[in-house]
Amino acid sequence: MAFRGENEHNLDSKDRLTIPSRHRDQLAEGVVLMKALDPCVSVFPAAAFDAFTKRSLGEINPLGRTGRMMTRRLNAGSFDDSLDSAGRVRIPQGLIEHAGLSGACTVIGVDDHLEIWDPERWAAEQAEIDAAADGLAEELAAADAGG
Repeated sequence: MAFRGENEHNLDSKDRLTIPSRHRDQLAEGVVLMKALDPCVSVFPAAAFDAFTKRSLGEINPLGRTGRMMTRRLNAGSFDDSLDSAGRVRIPQGLIEHAGLSGACTVIGVDDHLEIWDPERWAAEQAEIDAAADGLAEELAAADAGG
């Protein structure tokens, strides 16, 4: 089942965020919190994170500088955790700083994972996506037609 939708939640005083209830079953076996390339936190089911890293790094030579750098970036900025009995996950301080989180957060579904955004940053990102959507769709259609 894919992660979809958008929800508003708040970080509590212990840096925990409640995961939307409809997504908790998918995260019951553990989560990986990742410092995303964008200013947000990615939340993967553990198995989906492993698939993501294999898909992302699979063809990259681990002996080359690019392979070493990306492997370090993806794994050093990732943390294993699990949901507590209330469906919350604790966000490490470094990820909070990376995403600029404080108080209110926007949790969005992104197919195989969730992302946690500062609401203002998400609004700006969403506006940029909406403005570029037609051009992106055309690019993807053209690439598909050529392959």
